[in-house]
Amino acid sequence: MSRLVYISLLRGINVGGHKLIKVADLKAMCEAMGLARVQTFIQSGNVLFSSDEEEEPLRRRIEQQIQAVFGFDVPVALRTLAQWERIIAACPYPPGEEGLCVAVVAEAPTPEGIDRLVAHKIEGDELSAAGREVYLLYRQPIHKSKLTTNHLEKKLGVSVTVRNWQTMTKLAALGRAMAE
Repeated sequence: MSRLVYISLLRGINVGGHKLIKVADLKAMCEAMGLARVQTFIQSGNVLFSSDEEEEPLRRRIEQQIQAVFGFDVPVALRTLAQWERIIAACPYPPGEEGLCVAVVAEAPTPEGIDRLVAHKIEGDELSAAGREVYLLYRQPIHKSKLTTNHLEKKLGVSVTVRNWQTMTKLAALGRAMAE
C-alpha cells in the first residue's frame, strides 16, 4: 500500500476541562507511532498525517496509543484524504450555509441506527445520513439545539464527532497541501 494522507478526528478532547491533551503532545505521540508529516489543526483533536497502514487497524492503534500515553479512552474517526473529499462533495446542503456541520463516525452505523436517527425529527434542524457521515444543518444556535453529539450517538449506537463546515474544508485544504 502506498502512503496515504489521513485525517483523524478525536472525539471529546479538550472540551470543558475534560480529556485534556496538548496538541504538541498529541503530535509527538503520532510521530512516535511512526506516522509521517504529522500536523494538528486547532485544539479539538484534528490530526493530519501520512501512513501506509490500512484504515481500520491504524484507527484502533491510535486509540490504543492514546489510552497508553494519556490514560483515557478517546474514540477516533479516521478518513483518507480521498474519502474526505468525497464527504465534502456529497454534502446535500449549500456549502456556505450557516450552521452546516458534519458528524463523522468511527464505524458505520447500522441501518436500524440510521432509521432511529432519521425518525426522530429535531424541530428546526435538518439532517441527512450518508454512509459513515451525517450532514447536519442547524437552523438555530448549536448550543440551543437538541441535536447534540450525545443525541446522535444514542440514536446511531456508535461514537460520533462533529465538525463545522469551515473546519471540514480547512482540513481538506491542509490534506491537499500535504499530498502535493
